Amino acid sequence: MTTTRVTLRRHWVITVVFALIVLPMSLYGFGTKFVEFIAIFRGESDGAFAVTPIVNYLCASLGFFFLLCWATLRGMFTDVERPKVELLEREAALDGLIPVAARKDEPSRGESIPPRP
Repeated sequence: MTTTRVTLRRHWVITVVFALIVLPMSLYGFGTKFVEFIAIFRGESDGAFAVTPIVNYLCASLGFFFLLCWATLRGMFTDVERPKVELLEREAALDGLIPVAARKDEPSRGESIPPRP
């Protein structure tokens, strides 16, 4: 095995171990509170107030889940180093150090951004 494969495997193992430690605790806390809200809604006459937190929990959870799915399908987790490089390139372009047309990911427009005063 090359060192790159060993490093990738080590990162993957650390991520999985971290997820197995953190996610069950998070799920327990979230699930317990959700079950309590449902019990309040069903058991008490004034439990209708619990509908709002239940709907908020469901909407927020589904929203984050769909955002995660969207990001995964768009390939945002395949090259996590690219945003760092793009940020530095944009900063250099805004400072006028490199012309905009020289950037690899931008179409050539033949223009450069003037340096800041």
